[in-house]
Amino acid sequence: MNTLLNRRTILMTAALGAGTTLLQACGGGDDEPQRNIVEIAQSNPDLSILVEAVVAAGLAQNLSSGSLTVFAPTNAAFAALLSELGVTKEALLANKPLLTAVLSYHVLSSRVARADVPVGKAITPLAGGFFKIEANGGLKVTDGRNRVSNITATDIQASNGVVHLLDRVLLPADKDIVATASALPDFSILVEAVAAAGLVPTLQGQGPFTVFAPTNAAFAALLAELGETKEALLADTALLTSVLTYHVVSGRVLKAEVPVGSAITTVQGQTFTVNASLAITDQRGRSSNIVATDVFTSNGVIHVVDKVILPR
Repeated sequence: MNTLLNRRTILMTAALGAGTTLLQACGGGDDEPQRNIVEIAQSNPDLSILVEAVVAAGLAQNLSSGSLTVFAPTNAAFAALLSELGVTKEALLANKPLLTAVLSYHVLSSRVARADVPVGKAITPLAGGFFKIEANGGLKVTDGRNRVSNITATDIQASNGVVHLLDRVLLPADKDIVATASALPDFSILVEAVAAAGLVPTLQGQGPFTVFAPTNAAFAALLAELGETKEALLADTALLTSVLTYHVVSGRVLKAEVPVGSAITTVQGQTFTVNASLAITDQRGRSSNIVATDVFTSNGVIHVVDKVILPR
């Protein structure tokens, strides 16, 4: 009898010991301390360059406490960035101001799990500026320079937040609205018009602004509609200013945030509406289509329109 009891005791002890070992191996033990964000990165060999960068920027302590979300670029992402910028890893790590700005652009000041990502809306990181995340065949991030990266893993839990992995390093915007439009050939008439109206300093200001930007074809159609030459339009600064400011809205309004069906007040003072198909109706009842959206700049966002809209 005693022998049978002893055997049962031994078997139960062994089973409990195995269960404890399994819990510890899975990270499920109540007494096991959870690692912070920096420790998680250190434990992942594919994040070794990120760890080097965090240490070089002096951000290890900042990322070890609080409640944060970190979008963590892999080693391959950093290698691609070095090639894109034409710099060595040593040069990048030595440039502390740039490194700090770039790394802080990957950090949010609160815990945001995958299920809580505000899809399509502006997300503001610690560095300032913004980026957006869209669910389009997986989660994709568009940064301030309109570069797209993929989130390849999500919801890696840390004691002080959550980590999502990226296949490309994000970069904050480096061009304002005027510089962005100037770099795109299809906006050359718009850029001429903005300069002729004396609005360059305004659209280079802090903002943020939302600009509904007519293409060259849109301006050509307007000239035919009005029966005017480009030179005559550019010389009429009062009309030009009224028309151009009618295309500008105070504040940053991404595609996902456009108030469909509601009157949108412009800097010019009058309103227009946008329907669910992204067609604009102006004050003269004319219709224009938004043909491209969410071109990001350092001081706002540009949406492209195929027809110049007109106030009364």
